[in-house]
Amino acid sequence: MSPHQVSHHLLLCATPTKAKCCDPEAGLATWNELKRLVRELGLEHSDRPEGVVLRSKVDCLRICEKGPILLVWPDGVWYSEVTVERINQIIHQHIINRQPIQEWILRTSSF
Repeated sequence: MSPHQVSHHLLLCATPTKAKCCDPEAGLATWNELKRLVRELGLEHSDRPEGVVLRSKVDCLRICEKGPILLVWPDGVWYSEVTVERINQIIHQHIINRQPIQEWILRTSSF
C-alpha cells in the first residue's frame, strides 16, 4: 500500500448550527474523543500499513435525528447516537478490526 493511502474518512456531525440532531455539547465531547483516539492509536500516521484514518467535524450530514451521526467512508456506514462511549468501540471494532457494529447503524449507502 502507498504510505499516503486513506483507509477511512470519518465525518462526524458534531456541532450542528441548528442543533436538530443532537446536543452540541454532547457532539463536541464525542468529537474530542474521536480526535484523541485517532491520535493515540496512531491511525493518522502516514506510514500506517492499512492507510491513514482521516477525520472531519461537519456541521450537518442532513440526517437531523439521532445524532451525533458518524459517516464512515468508503464503507458507507452511517452510525447514529455516537456518544463518547460508543466512539471507542466503533474505532476498535469497525475501523481497526473491520467489523461494523450492526445494531448502531442507521443506514448504509454506496459511494
